[in-house]
Amino acid sequence: MAIQQPIRQWPTDERPREKLINRGAASLSDAELLAIFLRTGVKGKSAVDLGRELLQQYGGLRQILNAKSQDLARLSGLGPAKCAQLQAALELGKRYLAQKLKREGPLTNPKQAADFLIHQLRDRPREVFAIVYLDNRHHVLHYDELFHGTLSGATVHPREVVKDALGHNAAAVIVAHNHPSGIAEPSHADASLTKRLKNALSLVEVRLLDHLVIGDGDFVSMSDRGLF
Repeated sequence: MAIQQPIRQWPTDERPREKLINRGAASLSDAELLAIFLRTGVKGKSAVDLGRELLQQYGGLRQILNAKSQDLARLSGLGPAKCAQLQAALELGKRYLAQKLKREGPLTNPKQAADFLIHQLRDRPREVFAIVYLDNRHHVLHYDELFHGTLSGATVHPREVVKDALGHNAAAVIVAHNHPSGIAEPSHADASLTKRLKNALSLVEVRLLDHLVIGDGDFVSMSDRGLF
């Protein structure tokens, strides 16, 4: 097998960092983007080669970024520092989306919140119950993950939801939870919880606008289903 040249010996316009600077990040392949974080390769392999191997082994960027750090750290060419960089990149992306949601103005339909919540929740191995707090014009005040559960469910306490809504001075909320199975179909328990939350929040004049069930890239709006 031919030994690959180190990236520093490549033509300048083919090196990932230089391509990013001159042409923008969108011009890089997934392997080249990973190479920016990996920085260096190992004997006989460039950082781009390592990126390609990671993509092949895990099946894509999403799977790599959601892999356990201890599993990634055991791979040749990686280690705790590089794994930490990848995890930081993922968290930066999530925080960027959260800030973007706040800047976009009032939420006018379920999909606006769902686009953000899908990125936050779809890859979680356990069920997570989250809340988007809104003011009286439906601008986003805050996002919080209030309850964490198991593969099959999370225990949600309406009293805690009410307390947090008041703490954030919210006039309305959108609640959401993920189904680790990837199937977004609401259960009978989900419908029952929605009614309990709506009733509890209405006692303190906070509107429950929607309950979104997040699957693997899709969602169900329980408001659209007429479950309110």
